[in-house]
Amino acid sequence: MVIINKTLEFSIMPIYPVKHKETGEEKELNLTISDYEKWRKENPDWDKDWSKGVASAQEVGDWQNKLVSRNPGWNDVLGKAAKAPGSRVKKI
Repeated sequence: MVIINKTLEFSIMPIYPVKHKETGEEKELNLTISDYEKWRKENPDWDKDWSKGVASAQEVGDWQNKLVSRNPGWNDVLGKAAKAPGSRVKKI
């Protein structure tokens, strides 16, 4: 978490599940992709643990449809915002 001008900002990094090729030890790395690539080069005995899964069909799709289906009143909020003078907001 980083505090800038008394505002909280969260730094979200991906989590990489990895497994030691010989011992089977497992751990999760919370790194940027560039740091993960560097870590992989420095630790050749470790590999991504593919048994933990990858993106599934539930994580892929049209973000607009997901937004409206999960938050049914969202288009009402956008409609009200669109009425503000100078607004370029449009309903989804």
